[in-house]
Amino acid sequence: MNRSPWPSDRPKTGEILVEIAYGRQVTVKYEMNRALSPEDFVDVLERSGLAERRPTGDLTTMRGMVENTNLIVTAWDGDLLVGVARSMTDFHYACYLSDLAVDRAFQKQSIGRVLLRLTTDKLGPQCKLILVSAPAANDYYSALGFEKNERTWVLPRGKQIDS
Repeated sequence: MNRSPWPSDRPKTGEILVEIAYGRQVTVKYEMNRALSPEDFVDVLERSGLAERRPTGDLTTMRGMVENTNLIVTAWDGDLLVGVARSMTDFHYACYLSDLAVDRAFQKQSIGRVLLRLTTDKLGPQCKLILVSAPAANDYYSALGFEKNERTWVLPRGKQIDS
């Protein structure tokens, strides 16, 4: 099995040439655990469409999200953040992928796939990658090999655990 994060037809370096709108080609650079400002994070969430599911108007929460994650893989077009995979993990048993966002102008170029592969490459051989998918992304994740799990539970904020 090819364990390289790069699709087989792409160069095996930290940069991938992609074509975006109007035939414009750019080089996307991938980085591991690069410091990320909450403003850049909010910006890529907005450009990806994921912002509607995140508290982007609460900069304190957004800052906490980027400062307290322990595995973050980013994709950059120069100084512009075009993709992010943000996770919390113990690196051995479970990794929760909190966010996978790719700027709409850069989608369909394997950027999300590379972000996920770079994330999984940092995990131990027994570590599962777990996520809660936006409904529109279900087909995307199943096509990548994710298996649907009917046993996932969420305790919404404001709800208390009964004694």
